Amino acid sequence: MQAKAKPTPYEQMGGDKPVRQLVDRFYDLMDEKEDVKPLRDLHAKSLRISREKLFLFLSGWLGGPQLYVEKYGHPMLRRRHLPFAIDASQRDQWLDCMNIALDEQVEEPLRTELKASFFKVADHMII
Repeated sequence: MQAKAKPTPYEQMGGDKPVRQLVDRFYDLMDEKEDVKPLRDLHAKSLRISREKLFLFLSGWLGGPQLYVEKYGHPMLRRRHLPFAIDASQRDQWLDCMNIALDEQVEEPLRTELKASFFKVADHMII
């Protein structure tokens, strides 16, 4: 008898709807928090496309359907972010919004695991 595989973070979160809620809360915070204005200013006036792309990316990154890859190909995150001068301050602003969204919507111990993973990805974006 084969051991059951550990559920993916996508499955642990509850799938499509909770991932979208996380993304929406993240971008709502980016719009609301005055202290992340430098990060917000790197984005288009409308966050609609950014919301959709992050949702598609996170679905696959969290172990769910590879929606981003199906639509856009390999994410190549660092390469796609090269046009933006991302520094430690903007990394921290991004993480602040994501960590608040995670605190509000994801249970432990998954929340701590995701915070560590998001830090690694965000830190890798610094140019």
